[in-house]
Amino acid sequence: MNGTQWIIFILIIQVIHFLGTWKLYVKAGRKAWEAAIPVYNGIVLMKIINRPWWWVLLLFIPIINLLMFPVVWVETIRSFGKSKLLETWAVILTLGFYIYYINYVEDVKYIEDRDLKPKTGLGEWVSSIVFAIVAATFVHTYFIQPYVIPTPSLERTLRIGDFLFVSKFHYGARVPMTAVAAPMVHDTLPLLKTRSYLNKPQIPFFRLPGFNDVKKNDIVVFSWPADTVRQFFVAERKVKKPIDKKSNYVKRCVGTPGDSLSVVDGFVHINGKKLKLSDRAKPMYDYIIYAQKGVSSRLLAEVEATDYLRKYIATSINQNQVDALSSYILGVRQAPNGKIELTTQEKGIPTEVIRQLRLALTEEKPRTRVANLTDEMVNALQNNSAIDSVVRTDEGKGIYGGSFPQKPNFYPWNNDQFGPIYIPKAGTTVEINHKTIPLYKKIIRDYEYNDVKVSGEKVYINDEEATSYTFKQDYYWMMGDNRDHSEDSRVWGYVPANHIVGKPVFLWMSFDNFNDGLFNWRPRWDRIFTTVGGSGEPVSYFKYFLIAIGAWFLYDFIRKRRKKKA
Repeated sequence: MNGTQWIIFILIIQVIHFLGTWKLYVKAGRKAWEAAIPVYNGIVLMKIINRPWWWVLLLFIPIINLLMFPVVWVETIRSFGKSKLLETWAVILTLGFYIYYINYVEDVKYIEDRDLKPKTGLGEWVSSIVFAIVAATFVHTYFIQPYVIPTPSLERTLRIGDFLFVSKFHYGARVPMTAVAAPMVHDTLPLLKTRSYLNKPQIPFFRLPGFNDVKKNDIVVFSWPADTVRQFFVAERKVKKPIDKKSNYVKRCVGTPGDSLSVVDGFVHINGKKLKLSDRAKPMYDYIIYAQKGVSSRLLAEVEATDYLRKYIATSINQNQVDALSSYILGVRQAPNGKIELTTQEKGIPTEVIRQLRLALTEEKPRTRVANLTDEMVNALQNNSAIDSVVRTDEGKGIYGGSFPQKPNFYPWNNDQFGPIYIPKAGTTVEINHKTIPLYKKIIRDYEYNDVKVSGEKVYINDEEATSYTFKQDYYWMMGDNRDHSEDSRVWGYVPANHIVGKPVFLWMSFDNFNDGLFNWRPRWDRIFTTVGGSGEPVSYFKYFLIAIGAWFLYDFIRKRRKKKA
């Protein structure tokens, strides 16, 4: 729905309101025409139902208005004596059209001095809950949104199980484009596991003014451009989703509009110069670790390495025991010597499980292993006399690794050797031909809504042959700090400006073993109540928070005691 269509839609709503309420306006001592003037009619209606004028503003805020409309419907009929429970349900279930019946059929009288206080405890409770939801939805939509890190793409900068507050106002809150959606949830209704929104109508994209622009090195939450599933982590057939209902991703911005970006030997270069990451960034890469006497899992665990495999050898094992180990093992095979090999991820098989199943297992200690390491982990291993060498892996130049734009004939790129590639800036023009169109086809077709066809070596945009294209909006390049284990712009390309959601600013909780079930969660105390941005090692403010809470309770206790004595 474009701007003109949206204005027409709003005018239709105004006509519906006028036709259904003009007689009620008259009975309340107002003029009939006052029900027809947009915005002004809302102010007059607030006077009629004895509610503050600023409620009108809430009626024009997307998502918030979905909560306020039923409240105003109920308040309207109660202002004319319709306070029974059945009448309340009637106006809600008919989406306000029960007011038409009252306007044209019922002979109602306006109650000028209506008591606004709920007459029952239940009514008081419902009223409080409704406005608590309105306030929470307003904050969630336009100011701060809670977010949890579900994947390892930013390890170890941000970790799986980190609970964040994401600021919407730093880059300017994106006004919801999906007009009809359940509040406080994203794309799926909890428990019901069904879509939480209607695809139509759609509000034109608009962003409120922000304090900052997206800069290189910023960690950014954005709507995943390539999202085609209804629910995050649940694979299904391709689904077209509204922009603001696409799954939320969090990555580091490494390229901004107008940059030329390349990845050389795994490191990002901008305009020919290596990008210097912030000092809080902890990029990870896969390394080959070699030791003549074997690389033990204990050494890797001591430095907190990840994404390495462990192999257990069993002289004998039955099918029941294999089945009992299914949640721990990746595979089982019989070696040429007749022994059974069990392969696991880095967590291995718990000792208590081995004892319970009465297994006789020995862990293999290979000379060469591959593990995912930060610079600090690499230094620790290199300084260990038991390790002979630690060498970073490299896919090599000219080896296609499935990277964007998925055209190996023209662009045989991979995670370690990528680009150069231009990051589009609004208003700039690029040359278009059969070789360059793969880089920009998704932008032109899916993000800027043009028809694109390629016939031989000719490119057609909206059925006209094109040799150039001018971009309508800015684009960004997002990558995970976990360089060899991140699905990011190297796979699905550019992130449009209208997909930007916000900036993580505060980490209020963090748990180890987050994906192993609630009862296995272990707090990371050093990460709780830390800031995401800034320089130097993050400092936890949790103890100061506890001191402040303790001081408040002590003050409140003393204040109440003094009040009782008085």
